[in-house]
Amino acid sequence: MPVNEPAALSALLALAAVPSLRELLDLAERAALGGGEIVLAGRFGASAEPKGAGDYVTDVDRASERAIREVLGAGADIPVVGEEGGGEPGKRYWLVDPLDGTTNYLHGFPVVGVSVALVVEGSPVVGVVHAPFLGQTFLAARGLGARVRKGGSLVEARISGRPVEQAVVGTGFPFRRKDILPRYLAVFEASLERFEDLRRPGAAALDLAWVAAGVFEGFFELGLAPWDVAAGALLIEEAGGVVSDWEGGPDYLGGDILAGSPAVHAALLEIVRAG
Repeated sequence: MPVNEPAALSALLALAAVPSLRELLDLAERAALGGGEIVLAGRFGASAEPKGAGDYVTDVDRASERAIREVLGAGADIPVVGEEGGGEPGKRYWLVDPLDGTTNYLHGFPVVGVSVALVVEGSPVVGVVHAPFLGQTFLAARGLGARVRKGGSLVEARISGRPVEQAVVGTGFPFRRKDILPRYLAVFEASLERFEDLRRPGAAALDLAWVAAGVFEGFFELGLAPWDVAAGALLIEEAGGVVSDWEGGPDYLGGDILAGSPAVHAALLEIVRAG
């Protein structure tokens, strides 16, 4: 029996006569795969232009975003906000990161992702994270669950049920924001004591997708951009997890994010509040 779309979302989408939520998820997947083909066709170690401290853009980033925008624009009349091309958000818009983990890409480390999310009324309702070098695609739509596509198989994504003391938690260092480093380091230290171990792969969209798939039990970071977190956060919520900002509220698109299984998210929030 097909799963019905949430009535509120269906009503919002119908206001602009856009495709259904399932159709928009298919569109987002095609766009992310198109961007991923550009990333695969590029080459590791390509020259880059610095955007800031430890922050780079390459021709591959730009070409991937152009390909994604072309697919999205052909499928629905919804504005696009991209990391490289910018754009104006509204009540309904696409958020695109065409190459999450550019530094990894420059160093030949294949942990990179392409992230495409649809945001409606300030909340992600469609999310796709594609890992082109790993051959994995993570898919979610609000109320329709989360799945992982690898090769010819499509399986349900569910968060891990490991206990807090056995949790492996992903993170990312706020290298662009030295002013918030003391706050981050206090949480890092407490998390290393509370959980079994921490990981820092360097591509937040993939880190979040891995939480949804049960690879990690949680994730925390400060100072991210909305395109880093929108799709991955939806994946976690649809896989049975909890996502919030560092105050425990819903404003994680601001870039300060705590995520994980209910138990691990609660532990992370306790750590942050104790700091």
